[in-house]
Amino acid sequence: MKTVIRAFFRTLRIVLGPVMLLKERLTQPAGVQRAPAEQAAVDQQCQSLALYQFSTCPFCIKVRQEMRRLSLPIEKRDAQHNTGNRHELLKGSGASKVPCLKITEANGQTRWLQDSGAIVAYLRERFAAPHDPAR
Repeated sequence: MKTVIRAFFRTLRIVLGPVMLLKERLTQPAGVQRAPAEQAAVDQQCQSLALYQFSTCPFCIKVRQEMRRLSLPIEKRDAQHNTGNRHELLKGSGASKVPCLKITEANGQTRWLQDSGAIVAYLRERFAAPHDPAR
């Protein structure tokens, strides 16, 4: 019975995965326009962030869409097919749950933020312009 259930969900992922990726591509939000100096500062801050994700996870898609909307060049790390990334995620956060944002503070300490809603709230708080309606 267990193998039947696994096969069902694997087939579901195979069928729905490309559809979800197509929908993500077709509904990409327009990015925030910043002055070049301001965007350079944002780009610099994003170097201390990394998103551990699966390509077809709906919660990961939600976070990636927000990253596009805020024009954030955050490194995306595949935790589904890359065993090194998965191991680092498990070791750092204590779980292989995605999406997970790795935040490296200026003092070198690392924080792991899980849950798509918490990640989106963090990104909006840190990077949204004061007049941004999403705030």
